[in-house]
Amino acid sequence: MALALSPHLDDAVFSCGGTLARLADAGWRVVVATLFTASVPAPQGFALACQLDKGLEASVDYMELRRHEDATACDRLMAQARWLPFPEAPHRGYESAKELFGPVHAEDKAADLLRPALQDLLEQLRPDLLLAPQAIGGHVDHVIAVSAILSLATKSPMLWWRDFPYVVRAAERVPFADIMARLDEIAVPVEPQPRSLACEAYESQLGFQFGGKDRLATMLAETGLQDRFRCERMTPALLSTIPGASIVTSIGALS
Repeated sequence: MALALSPHLDDAVFSCGGTLARLADAGWRVVVATLFTASVPAPQGFALACQLDKGLEASVDYMELRRHEDATACDRLMAQARWLPFPEAPHRGYESAKELFGPVHAEDKAADLLRPALQDLLEQLRPDLLLAPQAIGGHVDHVIAVSAILSLATKSPMLWWRDFPYVVRAAERVPFADIMARLDEIAVPVEPQPRSLACEAYESQLGFQFGGKDRLATMLAETGLQDRFRCERMTPALLSTIPGASIVTSIGALS
């Protein structure tokens, strides 16, 4: 069983949807658990602006809409969607796009709340493989997610994905670069159609993030027909169960 821990309702699919599809097609049970998915009634300020700038009226439950999109995307990948009840950064006191990519606020206790919820999830599902972001780009929700995951007492093998679209347009910000540099890197070849179809399910994000489906396709193509990961606690036997996976950079951790 493979469990992808996605900060937002699109990150796992955008970043490694091709790999999730390959795993499901190979017979793996695949679960995508998204951490920050809570609906917040009557959003104000920057939180409200985050939906208005996508053409959605203030009366729309933005997160409910996004959960519906996520369910559709996961269905297209033959994966199961799960949603944890934590609010996104704009609902936790981050008041601008600049703040979203700045330091984690000292008063933000999201990581403390995430840890026990993630530990319960791991104990419930007992995954054979975990997938999670590297936090490339430095979005605070991604950074908090990685911090919480690193603090868990898990022995599960890990695949740390490259955060898309940040790996294309903000790759210079890598908060956990020192940790990731110590890990082997693997590549998984992907089929473009399943990945693209799943990504296109996030209709509310396509115009704002990419300028539409065509630009999304172009940016996905820039990453190549493969997903790349830093891997931890992987064995050759487990690697062989991921169709087409191969080592790109060997640091000596894979044994």
